[in-house]
Amino acid sequence: MKSVRAYPVCSVTKKGQKFLSSGRLWVYAEEVVSILPEPENGALVDVLSENGTYLGTGLYSASSKIRVRILSRNANDRFDEDFWRRRIRYAIDYRKAVYGEEISACRLIFGEADGFPGLTVDRFNDLLVLQLLSFGMETRKELLVRLLLEELAKDGQTIRGVYLRNDVSIRTLEGLTEEKGWMKGYESDTPLTTIVENGISYLVDVENGQKTGFFLDQRLNRRAVASLAKGKTVLDCFTHTGSFALNAAKGGALHVTAVDISAEALGKAKENAARNGLSDRMDFIEADVFDLLSSLEKEGKHPYDLIILDPPAFTKSRKTVKSAERGYKEINYRAMKLLPRGGYLATCSCSHFMENALFLEMLQSAAKDAGVTLRQIEARQQAPDHPIVLGLPETDYLKFYLFQVV
Repeated sequence: MKSVRAYPVCSVTKKGQKFLSSGRLWVYAEEVVSILPEPENGALVDVLSENGTYLGTGLYSASSKIRVRILSRNANDRFDEDFWRRRIRYAIDYRKAVYGEEISACRLIFGEADGFPGLTVDRFNDLLVLQLLSFGMETRKELLVRLLLEELAKDGQTIRGVYLRNDVSIRTLEGLTEEKGWMKGYESDTPLTTIVENGISYLVDVENGQKTGFFLDQRLNRRAVASLAKGKTVLDCFTHTGSFALNAAKGGALHVTAVDISAEALGKAKENAARNGLSDRMDFIEADVFDLLSSLEKEGKHPYDLIILDPPAFTKSRKTVKSAERGYKEINYRAMKLLPRGGYLATCSCSHFMENALFLEMLQSAAKDAGVTLRQIEARQQAPDHPIVLGLPETDYLKFYLFQVV
């Protein structure tokens, strides 16, 4: 580097250099040769190859296996307030570009994909929900929230509260504590709010709902199911608070049965059905999906024209992928056996570790065992407010397929 820099220097191995040069944004601890002088936790550091080639500037995490998260590869960047404001503006404008002006329910910041490593920000109408998974983002949250609210205000968007959903164990790997609650200075009277997605109204609880309160990444996949559901009898498995089931009902399904093992989730699904005037075409079953599909198959009937499988992630590490594959295969096999010839299957996986090629291999194996052929209608991924960045496989996690069973 030609100019004198104010940041500590992190030198990395040739393997680390190759990793970063491929487009990745993480420096693992084992690839660090040295960091001089010793930086404060969360501080900015320059990353260089062993021969002094500048590779980027990132945020240092003293406790994490991911020792540095790259923020920028531009040596001219100054990481001041204007830098962060530009990043936030880019993120907001991108959502407006892909969704139009309707960004009242969307992911505003998707971590590394938006240049904010370890930060997730979801918007649910007048509430923002933050999840901070890196030390560097944690130390900058006050600045980032202030700038985010200022930029939203420029667009006439009003936010009444900011809630922290830092109740995830991965924070301990960063030396951070698990917590959830209102962010100091941004408290509100209730964690409940209402959103509208695809013309359907939902009551969202940012304090007690799964993840940050609602799964936003299936927005367009739900719309795809709705367009296929007209005149059909539908079984929605792992319905949670009913989002796929409600889209199917609104799309003109004759009847929708929504299944989940959680009584609490089903209660909210019923409330959402009533809220949208769809209760008369829906019923709800509290059951283990694996057990239910097995018992329905034994009956030898084909009561459904469309089955939706939206399970939770069966694996969160590479070590358990094979076990997850067996789980995915079982539910897909059972669904294929239940459907009549010409029936329809919507199936997905939200696990990054269940790679697309393996998912398709599993589906083909399940189809073979079920004695059916799958005719693909659509292959989809997560909604565009969760952008996929080429070279960053962690951003490419949701696989969604629509098939006809023939």
